Amino acid sequence: MVNHTDLSNLVIAPDPDNEHLTRAVSGIDHTGAAVDLSVVEERPLTIFLNSQEIVTAMTIGDYPDYLALGFLRNQGMLSVGDEITGIDYDEELETIVIRTAVKTNFEDKLKKKTRTSGCAVGTVFGDMMEGLEGLTLPKGEVRTSWLYALAHRINTMPSLYLTAGAIHGTVLCHRDQPLVYMEDVGRHNAVDKVAGWMLLEGAQADDKILYTTGRLTSEMVIKTAMMGIPVLASRSGFTAWGVEIARQVGLTLIGRMRGKRFVCLSGEGRLVWDADPDQVAEESGKSRRKGARA
Repeated sequence: MVNHTDLSNLVIAPDPDNEHLTRAVSGIDHTGAAVDLSVVEERPLTIFLNSQEIVTAMTIGDYPDYLALGFLRNQGMLSVGDEITGIDYDEELETIVIRTAVKTNFEDKLKKKTRTSGCAVGTVFGDMMEGLEGLTLPKGEVRTSWLYALAHRINTMPSLYLTAGAIHGTVLCHRDQPLVYMEDVGRHNAVDKVAGWMLLEGAQADDKILYTTGRLTSEMVIKTAMMGIPVLASRSGFTAWGVEIARQVGLTLIGRMRGKRFVCLSGEGRLVWDADPDQVAEESGKSRRKGARA
């Protein structure tokens, strides 16, 4: 089994020791005894596209450039072909401006904004589904041995979740290797950070797996499909609309990944059964099941 303390293959790893991402808070427990807890920070970040204010997100504050780029890309406001001429972040004003060579106006799109079931930046625009029209995701394969290795490594890797809880993670993976691990107070923020990194770095999507600790909702499925990633996996469960959209676009949707168990409700044709579940250990030790509070 992969040594979960080896982070050498990750391009971006969780940083639970970053003092800017958590704060020490004192209180009492159920017995009345004094306790000190490390809790995650929440900071506003207002995203502009050129001169247009788009949204204010509540975020832990790391990687504002990736978050802004990924949010705009996943909402259909930026395409791969758009020329980005500047990224201006002002920590004091808590704003970030993404500048493009061609000015854009999204007033009509903003009028159709709706609130989804998610947390933090849980907004999806009324015409977001249009981005999926004619979308064809690459076929490829997903080996069950990769899934087991990823679940073990991700769920035991040092992270803000295990340090403080109240946070979601999204991990970009290639086969059985995690590559980019982002965390935030909202699962949408975490996946947008991954999308922003991919956009800025020009990363290939067709051979990747996206792992999220959050629920497999319609928006998570849409974001993954628009990123061009053919596989979305989680230790959490599904929503019916998320499954329906995944089936429409041919995305492999895998949930309830815990120990040797998982359930695939879409795109099962990509699965290659190369591991014996009886040889896979159940979750144990300090993992997401026994770690800090979500």
